[in-house]
Amino acid sequence: MVQKYQSPIRVYKQPFELVMEAYERRFPTCHLIPMFVDSEVLEETKSEDGSLHQVQRRCKLDVDAPRLLKRIAGVDYVYFSQENTLNKRERTLHIESHNETFSNRVIIHELCSYSAHPENDDWTCFEQSASLDIKSFFGFESTVEKIAMKQYASSIKKGKEIIEFYLNQLEEEGITHVPRWTPSLDAPSSSVTTKPICATPKVLHLELPVTPAVSIPVSTDANHHEIANASNNDANQSDATSNDANSQPDNQTENQTGTPDDKLDADYIKRYLGDLTPLQESCLIRLRQWLQESHKGKTLALTPSSPSSPPFQIPKDEHILRFLRARDFNMEKAREILCQSLTWRKQHQVDYLLETWTSPQVLNDYYTGGWHHHDKEGRPLYILRLGQMDTKGLVRALGEESLLRHVLSINEEGLRRCEENTKVFGRPISCWTCLVDLEGLNMRHLWRPGVKALLRIIEVVEANYPETLGRLLILRAPRVFPVLWTLVSPFIDENTRKKFLIYAGNDYQGPGGLLDYIDKEVIPDFLGGECMCEVPEGGLVPKSLYRTAEELENEDISLWTETIYQSASVFKGAPHEVGIEIIDASSVITWDFDVCKGDVVFHIYHSKRAPQPPRKDPLVGQHSSITTPGGNNVQLIDKSWTLGRDYSMVESPLTCKEGESVQGSHVTRWPGFYILQWRFHTMPGSASTNLPRVDDVLASLQVSSHKCKVMYYTEVIGSEDFRGSMTSLESSHSGFSQLSHATSSSNHSQSSSMISR
Repeated sequence: MVQKYQSPIRVYKQPFELVMEAYERRFPTCHLIPMFVDSEVLEETKSEDGSLHQVQRRCKLDVDAPRLLKRIAGVDYVYFSQENTLNKRERTLHIESHNETFSNRVIIHELCSYSAHPENDDWTCFEQSASLDIKSFFGFESTVEKIAMKQYASSIKKGKEIIEFYLNQLEEEGITHVPRWTPSLDAPSSSVTTKPICATPKVLHLELPVTPAVSIPVSTDANHHEIANASNNDANQSDATSNDANSQPDNQTENQTGTPDDKLDADYIKRYLGDLTPLQESCLIRLRQWLQESHKGKTLALTPSSPSSPPFQIPKDEHILRFLRARDFNMEKAREILCQSLTWRKQHQVDYLLETWTSPQVLNDYYTGGWHHHDKEGRPLYILRLGQMDTKGLVRALGEESLLRHVLSINEEGLRRCEENTKVFGRPISCWTCLVDLEGLNMRHLWRPGVKALLRIIEVVEANYPETLGRLLILRAPRVFPVLWTLVSPFIDENTRKKFLIYAGNDYQGPGGLLDYIDKEVIPDFLGGECMCEVPEGGLVPKSLYRTAEELENEDISLWTETIYQSASVFKGAPHEVGIEIIDASSVITWDFDVCKGDVVFHIYHSKRAPQPPRKDPLVGQHSSITTPGGNNVQLIDKSWTLGRDYSMVESPLTCKEGESVQGSHVTRWPGFYILQWRFHTMPGSASTNLPRVDDVLASLQVSSHKCKVMYYTEVIGSEDFRGSMTSLESSHSGFSQLSHATSSSNHSQSSSMISR
């Protein structure tokens, strides 16, 4: 595999001619580069007017490799060919190098370029790229690759230091200015007559060649603009050495930037992205360039009401870097997940979420989370009082879609706050700290649909906002927390889990606690601090705010293609049935449903025979399937089936009144097919057939009093994974009562149901 390197643009705040004077002092050898033993000039030519100077050198290197490897290779030194082309008229130096030793086994190709800064004549830019392709090396290909990458990274890091060393040496000698080349009046304008030394050798070329000096456009990134202004201020304080530089208008100075849109400046990286190794810088630059090249000319699709589409926007450098860090700077893996995330953002218009999303009032009142100052490292601080949150109430009142969209808006706001804090504190801040208070957490928070919704939200956030969580402080963790942690932790990235700090009881108040991470002045009042926290206190969401699946589906939100809850209609004479196939005995069928309208009777049946799928036409065959504006209605039990022969009841009927929430579980004893049935509850004495009739169904459609509505959720889990986590969330004016009914088959099954009124 070919290893590639692309450097950022490094800027020297000295004129090109002075930098060239310092560069020449590196030859014939440089004591600052121990591996650089010697060099000799093989050929040197100059143009008649002196504007073009070409030099071909042979460099001798003592590579720091194991002695055994050198003996196997049969060499003590490695030789490179270097071809330099200095164009004094254009103020550029192009350097091309390739290896002579083992050129049939290893191909190393390097391109470097010095050029005058296009926006400031008194500065010099440097750029570097290279490739390494090891065809074969006596079975030591991997070892040689590691040695080569290590030594190259070391030499890159020292490159700027060496030039600056010789610049300081020149200053000590009193050399602070080297005049620019100017054409002589009597000199001919012809160039070199000999063949150019820098002819392209037969080696592998980079896909990303060094670009010549071009006019750098104004960057749309505020960070680039700030660096430009800071750099220009430094330049304005120094003495000008060029009349052209002094004649620049002031407004042009304000718009100077350090790099073009497709380039990154080394100073910008250090200021806004942090300390990166040369290879990490290279990964960032190459991935950024790939995005620009692969999306050139493409546009972002806006909502249908938008009259135009803006050009594709490359993600911010901080965002690209997060994906690289999430995959340990493996560029291929990072590119894959980044492209998936960009597609997701484009599809759901996430880039415009903060401008288009308005939180429903129920979130403002009952979602117990919010931003609160920052931690000691300047990271934005988000507080979540999870123990005070009515998880079920929020899911039922908002749906998973709205809840997810709210969480995404929190993450988008977090990205924005990181950018702001980076500017305020003068150092890179790319993630935030989250403080989770678990006081009040109990078994009601282990309501399985809520946990499932949480896991789905975590999955979306992990995939699209990697490396955004700097630290997670979990306070006042109760005894039930390990159960929740067991359910959630497998869905959290390992690198993220390492950032979790968990405190039980009041441990957070002691040494190593909250004061180590958050200033005393901003500790919230509910944790014993003096700072008022505006995070809502939460409470139980009134059932009057609960919404049906149909009401939620009618909203223009489509982040998920499926919902946890299903909606069904139950008619007089036409129950709704759900079939579940059980392969392994002792599995656990769990359910959670709400009776939205009318009274129903809940049954569980078992059959060894597979029920036939319902037909689409309710007037044909023995099964019916009716879709109404109020939900679906499906019957699975065949009309010819006989209770006790073809199927059996495994639970006693449970009568549920309108407005009740029912949760429960059934441990299966046999494999086969289980049918959950919701039947219209008739008053005692009313005649009612056990099986549905099409005539009754059609008649009941015209009588609203003969119609019930339920919203339900079912799941099958292994008995070893079942932890009784279907316990109901207590709502207003509700009480818990354990319902146990003796059944004819109680010796064959186990069940538990919880009901809240």
